[in-house]
Order: sequence, then structure tokens, then C-alpha cells
Amino acid sequence: MSKFKFSVGPWNVHAGADSYGPATRQEIDFDTKLAKFAELGFSAIQFHDDDAVPNINAYTEEEIKEKAAALKKKLDKYNLAAEFVAPRLWMDDHTIDGGFMSTSEKDREYAMWRAYRSIDIAKELGCDMIVLWLAREGTLCAESKSPVWATKQLIAAINKMLEYDPKIRVCIEPKPNEPIDRSICGTIGHVMAVSAATIDPSRVGGNLESAHAILAGLDPAHEIGFALAMGKLMTVHLNDQNGIRYDQDKTFGVENLRAAFNQVKVLKENGYGDHGEYVGLDVKAMRTTRDEDSYKHLENSLSIFKYLEEKADKFDYEFQKKCVANRDFEALEMYVMKLLMGVE
Repeated sequence: MSKFKFSVGPWNVHAGADSYGPATRQEIDFDTKLAKFAELGFSAIQFHDDDAVPNINAYTEEEIKEKAAALKKKLDKYNLAAEFVAPRLWMDDHTIDGGFMSTSEKDREYAMWRAYRSIDIAKELGCDMIVLWLAREGTLCAESKSPVWATKQLIAAINKMLEYDPKIRVCIEPKPNEPIDRSICGTIGHVMAVSAATIDPSRVGGNLESAHAILAGLDPAHEIGFALAMGKLMTVHLNDQNGIRYDQDKTFGVENLRAAFNQVKVLKENGYGDHGEYVGLDVKAMRTTRDEDSYKHLENSLSIFKYLEEKADKFDYEFQKKCVANRDFEALEMYVMKLLMGVE
């Protein structure tokens, strides 16, 4: 029995289209996804603002709140919570050059409108966290905007969110590149610095995604550990990644099993989840996956996490101490490999 609660986003089950090819599976309607997520054992749903309220631009503030309230009833039906709401700024015409860091004042105002509406939606759904994936916040042309100005724009935007609602928490999900060329906030370390510069650092933290850390050439477990040490790890997005490529969102643990083990281990060792945090998955099915297997990548990710949780429970800390005292790291490393391989 896992000690953790798990969350998932509706975008984790999709039709398989990518930049180089069309859909390969049928679309699955939102209500069907909710029912299946509950059946698989997820406790909470991750939302973009327009997952919660499709065509959000077409509605007034009050209409958006009403639609969010109706969604809350659906979640209650399946005994699901909302983990967070994230403004999906990167898909809108107003955000071609970024949202909070756009060179257009009108577009920056639009980004704030979406951020405020995300906070409204979160309140209706009963959650207190806004996630910012800063997809287009940076530069495509290095000379198009000052990185100093852009960083200050991000801090100002977060401050406005904190002022808009005294209880909301802002959680930044860092990524070093893609789709933006030069990210302004690419690692958990950047997140910590931005947090410290806001009007209320206690309400600003980070969401570490495994693949994003790997894209930055960093170890996901160490990035998780850094955020935990600072008391700033609000949530995680676990997945996997085959090297420094495009963002692959592979099933958790399938490429880097030892790295996945250490992510689970650092979460367990440091009481992650004791204050209501969820283990979030952000994984995508392969394009070759058939319709009837549309949820298999989620099932596999959950299973791998739980298997590794069992391995972490068996970790011999006394043997580790002896190896460390003798600086016999070869023995310690081999112990970990045998543990993962199930070799006695």
C-alpha cells in the first residue's frame, strides 16, 4: 500500500498527434477520463484553466466561476480533488511572444487576466495552488528583450497574483528550453531565486518535472532534494526522458530506473506528502499505442513508482553507513543495483 496520493492531468490521455504526424487514436471525452482516473487510483486532477473551462476567452468572470462550480460537482461525483490550476498561456494568439514577459503591454494584461481567472477557478474547485509552466517566457531572439527586464516582469506578475488572493500559492514549473529558445526560469534554483524576490516567498515554490531536469543536464532527484531542503517543493511531475532531446514525457522509470528509484527514495526520506502534497504524473502514451491501451502508460507509471517505493522501504541504511564510513562506494553502488534487479 503506497503512502502517497497521486494526481494526473486530462492531457495525459490524448489522441497521439505530434509536430510530425496526425492523431493515431480516438479522442476520449472528459467525463470518461475522470471515471477511469478514479478507477486507476488517482486522488486528484491537475487542470489547465481551459481544461476546467473550455473556450475560456468566450465567458465573463462570473460565467467562468459558474462553470468551475459545475466542474466541482463532477469531481465530487468521483471523489476526486483538484490539485492545481495552470493558465495555459502558450496556446493563445496573445502569447506568441510570451505572456507575462511579452513585449506587448496588451498581451501582458491578457496574461494577467488568465492568471486571475485561474485563481477564480481554483477557488471554485477547492484548491489553493496555481502552477506556472513558463512555456514561452523567455526569448526566441536574444536581443528582443532584456533578461533583466523579463525576470522583473515575471516577479511583478507573481506579486499581482499574490495580491489578488491572500491564500493562493504560486508554483513555478521550470524548464530550460522548448518551446522557448532561451528560458528565463529554467531550473529549480531559478525558481528559488524568483520566490525570494516576491512579496511573499512563503507562498511561492516549485514543481519539479523529471524530464525538465534531465533537459537541463541535471539529476531529478537532486533537484527534488534541493527544493525539499528549501521547503519549496509544492508538487512534482514524474516521468522519464531519453537524454537531452525534446520533452518526451515517457513513462516513469522506463529510461533511467536508478534515477527513478532515487526520486522515490528522496521523497520518502523527507516526508513528502505529509502535508497533503500529491505525486503528480505527466506522461504521454507512445503514438503507436492502440485505443484500447490509452491508459496503459499511466498504469505502468503508477506500478513502477509503487515497485520502487517497495525497494526504497527495503533499503539497508546500516549497510549504507558502513560503506560510507569505509568509502566503499563500489560496494554501495553494487548493493543498489542488486536491490533494483532483485538479486539476493
